Amino acid sequence: MATVDLHPSDSVPAPKEAVPAAGAAAWGNSAPLALAAFAVTTFILSMVNSGLVNIAVLPVVFGVALMFGGLTQLVAAFFQFRTGNTFGGVLFGSFGAFWLSLFAIAQFFLKDIPAAQQGHALGLFLYAFGIFTVWILAASFRTNALVVLALADLVATFFVLGAGNWGGNLTVVHAGGYLGLVAAALAAYLSCAEVCEASYKRSVLPVFPLARH
Repeated sequence: MATVDLHPSDSVPAPKEAVPAAGAAAWGNSAPLALAAFAVTTFILSMVNSGLVNIAVLPVVFGVALMFGGLTQLVAAFFQFRTGNTFGGVLFGSFGAFWLSLFAIAQFFLKDIPAAQQGHALGLFLYAFGIFTVWILAASFRTNALVVLALADLVATFFVLGAGNWGGNLTVVHAGGYLGLVAAALAAYLSCAEVCEASYKRSVLPVFPLARH
C-alpha cells in the first residue's frame, strides 16, 4: 500500500506538493529596466559631454548614475542570472558597476589625483571599460542586430571619450558625447521593444534576432 508523507506538526496527511503561485514562479524580464537605466543615465551624461548642456549641471549625472544607472542595473543583473541569462547578467551587472564606479571616482577619489593627471585617470577608466565592451560585443552576435549595433557604438564611445579625456581635447570629448547619445537612443529603443513585447505578448518593434533556431 502506498504511504503518504505527513506534515511534521500533526498526523493529517499532507496535500500533494504545492505548486508555487504564478507570481512566485514566473520571473519577469528585467532587461527592459536595465536598458532604460542605461539609456537615461547615458543620455544625461552625453548631453554634458557633447556640450549641448552646460557642464555646471554635471552633479545631477552622479545622482542618476548612483541610483538608476548603477543600483538599478545591478538589481536587474541579478534577475537575469536568476532566470539563466548569463549574457544579460554580465552585461547589466558590469555597466551597473561602471556607473557606480563613475559616481565613486567623481565624488570620492578624483580629488586625490593631481590636476595634471586627472584626464589620464579618466581616460584609463574609459579605456578599460571600452576593452570590456569589446569582449561583451564578441559574445553578442547571437542576440539581435540592435544589441550588436548598440555595443559597437558603445565601444567607439568609450575609446573616443577616453582619448578626449587623456589628451585634454574638448572637441574629441564632444564627439564622444554625440556617440553616447546614439548609444542612449539604441538602448532606449531596445528597452521599449522588450517592454512592449512583454505588454502586448507579441513583437511590436523589430530588433532583428541573430540566433539560429
